[in-house]
Formats: sequence, structure tokens, C-alpha cells
Amino acid sequence: MITLLSANAWIKLRINQKVIHIDPGFIGAYKTYGQPKEVFEEPADLVLISHEHTDHLQPSILKKIIKPDTLVVAPMVCDSVLAEEFLPCKPGDIISFFPFSIQIVPAYNTVHGHSTQKNHAKDVGVGFILKTPQYTFYHAGDTDLIPEMEDFPEIHIAFLPIGGTYTMDIDEAVKTAFVLQSDTIIPMHFLDADPKEFKKKVEEQSPTKVILLQPGEGTDLTPDSD
Repeated sequence: MITLLSANAWIKLRINQKVIHIDPGFIGAYKTYGQPKEVFEEPADLVLISHEHTDHLQPSILKKIIKPDTLVVAPMVCDSVLAEEFLPCKPGDIISFFPFSIQIVPAYNTVHGHSTQKNHAKDVGVGFILKTPQYTFYHAGDTDLIPEMEDFPEIHIAFLPIGGTYTMDIDEAVKTAFVLQSDTIIPMHFLDADPKEFKKKVEEQSPTKVILLQPGEGTDLTPDSD
């Protein structure tokens, strides 16, 4: 099961009896984000954090979703924010978490990228390629289209930002879809963009399927989700 928990980048996965949260953060009033109460009733086995910005990491929320043996993985830039113990990561690392593996990949803004605010320097934040027995997921974090994506392994389900302020915009995300050639894309960071426009452009030009979710909505894409 895949659930989108904010209009930014907070994703919850339930796969092989494991609960995984990626970028548990938000901007603005918490009550507007519509997280179902079940989010906090089922603690995470694994939490992946791409960087320290509040729309990707809210320490108060992290405290609510972890348990004593939760593995928290984050780059060192999160050290000033996190009170909890975490496993530091950097691009190139591969982390085993049975039955998964996590490949840490770069995430950054580029000079030529469509992002209007270049707030994400290279080798600071990260993205994640999560390999499970059924699928390979890619959570891009905050990034533009970057050369490293050409060398990514086969991606089945990608979570891509489309907002255009701090990340790639819709048109650059469409180009990224062509590079990744993933089976499915779920857009995120869409407060300043229209996900329906992204879906139309991708599906008119490629076989990739785009699934649109609003905060609190989920979709069952995995045969062993529960």
C-alpha cells in the first residue's frame, strides 16, 4: 500500500509486513494535511529522510511514528535537527534492511534546472532507491533532472517533485520521466503545480502511468502490500 501524507514529499509504504515512511514533513498548519489517524497507530520499521527542510522532516511527527527499533536513515545535514539516533548516509551508500536494500542517490538543483530557487546543493540532500522483493521505488527528494539518473537501475514506481520552485517543474519532470522510463509515477511537491497537467503530458508521450493522490489518499500497487 502506498499513501501520500502531504502535498510535499511524505510517503508511507506498507510492503512485506513492513511500514516505511519517507520524508515525514509538511509546511503550514498540520490540521490541513488530512493524515488519517492510522498513520500514528502503526509505527514505522524504517524511516528515510532526504534532507532537513521542514517539508521533509518534522521532528514532532517523527517522534509519533517511530518505535525503539525503528531504523532512521538520513544525511548528516539532518544532525542539527534530529534528536533521535540515525544512520548517516550519502550518495553511493547501499543499506540493507531485510528484505529490502536502499541505494542512496544524489538530489540537488542544477544551473540549468527549471527550479527557480537553488536551495539544494550537491552532496547535501539525497534521494532513495528502495528495492523490495516485488518492486523498485525511487523517491527523488528535492532535485532537478540530474545526470546521475541516466545510470539508475530499473525503476518501477517513482515519486517525482513537480513544483518548480525548489525542484524540477512539470516540463522538467516530464523529461525525467523519459529518462527513468518507470512503469508508474506519483507526483509530489505539487502545491505550485497542477498534477493533472503533468499526468496528461506524460501519458500522451510515453507508456508510463501517472497516479494522482491527494494528501491522505492511498493506492495498492503491490501484490503483498498487507
